[in-house]
Amino acid sequence: MGDTESCSSRVLSYGWNQSQKQRQKVEVYNEVLSKLLELNVPEAAVPGFEDELWAHFCRLPTRYAMDMNVERAQDVLMHKRLLHLAQTQTGPAVEVRLVQVPSDSSVHCSKSLHSNSQSKGSSDSNIPGNMSLHPPPAFGSSSNLELDLGASQLQFQDRVNRLNFYAHYAWPMHEITISTNDKPKLLSQLTSLLSETGLDIQEAHIFSTFDGYSLDVFVGGGWAVEETEKLKQVLAKKIQKLKWQHQLKENGSLPTAEQEQTVIDLISNHVNLPACGNDVREIDARCLRFEMKIASGSFSDLYKGTFCNQDVAIKVFKAENLNENIQRDFAQEIHILSKIQHKNVVKFVGACSKPPNLYLVTEYMSRGSMYDFLHLQKAVLALPSLLKVAIDVSEGMKYLHQNDIIHRDLKAANLLMDEKGVVKIADFGVARVHDQSGIMTAETGTYRWMAPEVIGHKPYDHKADVFSFGIVLWELLTRKLPYEHLSPLQAAVGVVQKGLRPEIPEHTHPMLVELLHRCWHQDPSLRPNFSEILEFLLHVTKTVYQVV
Repeated sequence: MGDTESCSSRVLSYGWNQSQKQRQKVEVYNEVLSKLLELNVPEAAVPGFEDELWAHFCRLPTRYAMDMNVERAQDVLMHKRLLHLAQTQTGPAVEVRLVQVPSDSSVHCSKSLHSNSQSKGSSDSNIPGNMSLHPPPAFGSSSNLELDLGASQLQFQDRVNRLNFYAHYAWPMHEITISTNDKPKLLSQLTSLLSETGLDIQEAHIFSTFDGYSLDVFVGGGWAVEETEKLKQVLAKKIQKLKWQHQLKENGSLPTAEQEQTVIDLISNHVNLPACGNDVREIDARCLRFEMKIASGSFSDLYKGTFCNQDVAIKVFKAENLNENIQRDFAQEIHILSKIQHKNVVKFVGACSKPPNLYLVTEYMSRGSMYDFLHLQKAVLALPSLLKVAIDVSEGMKYLHQNDIIHRDLKAANLLMDEKGVVKIADFGVARVHDQSGIMTAETGTYRWMAPEVIGHKPYDHKADVFSFGIVLWELLTRKLPYEHLSPLQAAVGVVQKGLRPEIPEHTHPMLVELLHRCWHQDPSLRPNFSEILEFLLHVTKTVYQVV
């Protein structure tokens, strides 16, 4: 389904040779084991420990081993313990500690940065001299996971340089390690929770085990070093919010009669299905013919099929995931699609809204998504073709905004092409009718395309879509994944806290460079609306053809 790195997804590999990665994992495992035995850690002397430790490494992606700071071998035991607690208790397991983090002149100093870095009780015996510093973070800063956004960030190659670096160029911050059952939108929930505590996330390391659990490590400022215990208490209270979702996953594998009634109630409350008219709305599931699965996601599968001899796309919601939020999104998507009709918006055919068969049926777009076109088919768009795609998207978005609809997840994967090459906006699962107050704060969408105000849980409006359009335009120009060397969450941190934007290719048309800068302006009020964007693109098109 194109780029699927939503707020809940995790990057598990980076294209290295698998055998090389496996060898590195074994080397790190051996080094950690040796370090633990050298330190006379009691747990390491227990019979069978070596097998348990290897099983721990095998549960996690190879990236876990590659990015580990082996000088902090005991942290592996903490991660192992937290994962065990996440399995045996009803809710997330959390650990908070102080760490010494490389300073960066581009990072705003928070309260923790002004505190005494030689606080008692957190010394590291590996630090040379008489300095009493906090330990370094559990994970090193690899090229894939470091939020490396400026030349001022110092690099170090060996242990001695690293220790000297920490001794002279480091600040104390808090490292929060959270383990829980892995589930959709987990990252969104955790970042929201940490944001509510006043933490400024500087670095994140996100891992999923192969048996359905997560190990997420965040480093951030915002709390004084002497308030670590208070931070633990605050997080302990807020982390309770995640428990009910854990229990829902454990206990609600199939929809109950009560859940089915909830779906019906949601449909009747949120969707006004017309009683008459030419448009097809409520569809009898027996009239649908399924041909092949096109894509699969956490909550739904997408099929190519037919309805009344018409090729259609059928979005099938998975019965085991029919919680209240998914039901509400389903109802909302029907509500939005049933009220809009435009040549650059995917056409709504109808829906099956009678549980357990929850289907959403739209026209079939034979040429797939722009994401596949750019990244899988490796298509290169000449400037006139690129402008045509951008104009199609702008016309569709102008129409949506005129009808008070904010898409909230605009990206190349949600732009589909029909057999004539017309680009249409699709996937309204998280779209919303703009509230009359003009205020929205929920974080939704996909981090790499998300506007800074949305990531930061600040009030936002339709200008959030304009920011995403700027990233889409950059995609069309470069055929690359935005911030491809960063994890999704780290890209989000960079966008909000450091003004990170994708690098514009050197030979980009100057008028498009201007448009990009305007669309992804940090201040939403200074971004153009889609009427202005459309007018601008038409002007660029005229200029290009005059030159040709």
